Amino acid sequence: MNTLEMWTVVLESSFTNVLNGVIGVLPNIIIAVIIVLLGWIIGAALSKVIEQVIKSLKLDSALSSAGIGEVIEKGGFKLNSGKFLGELVKWFTIVVFLITAFDVLGLTQVNDFLSGVVVNYIPQVIAAVLILFIAALIGEALRKTVVASAKAANLESANFLGSVTKWSIWIFAALAALVQLGIGVIFIQTLFTGVVAALAIALGIAFGIGGKDAAAEAVDKIKKEITEKN
Repeated sequence: MNTLEMWTVVLESSFTNVLNGVIGVLPNIIIAVIIVLLGWIIGAALSKVIEQVIKSLKLDSALSSAGIGEVIEKGGFKLNSGKFLGELVKWFTIVVFLITAFDVLGLTQVNDFLSGVVVNYIPQVIAAVLILFIAALIGEALRKTVVASAKAANLESANFLGSVTKWSIWIFAALAALVQLGIGVIFIQTLFTGVVAALAIALGIAFGIGGKDAAAEAVDKIKKEITEKN
């Protein structure tokens, strides 16, 4: 066998091995592509459903009234909570299907990365966002309630008390969201304890001072009534 014949045999053997390898892997590639396409379709459908549900709940209007819309617009974005949550769910769904596709292809390292980092973290991000959304709604509702109650009691600081109530809810929600994301848990827990203690002390002092004035007024009123009777 001369050199040319030897190289011909080597090339034929190489091409045969490559072709057999492609033929062996091709079904898995086709299955993986189908899985990814299904994930994309299902994710897009879920995104549309969530967007319509959030739109029907008029969540953006409530968030705008809570002042979130103005903050987001200052950052160069437009408030669209339905679109945001829908996109999160969409990409979470796509990643789940990608993991299945990579498993079919035998790409275990990529699969482990997606499973350990993306899939375990995206639900925490969604939960943190929901915490902030709910806090915005509760904070605005409590602000209006406090302002109305304070005005009914003829308090001049009604708007201030309402703002303090709303931002207190926001601070606690932000801390809860950071804990949900696993960011500085020990520091946040310490900070949370400090904030609660500071609020308790401030409220105690405020009520103490207010109670002192109220007690003085009550004593003066009793003295006046006794004097009038005598």
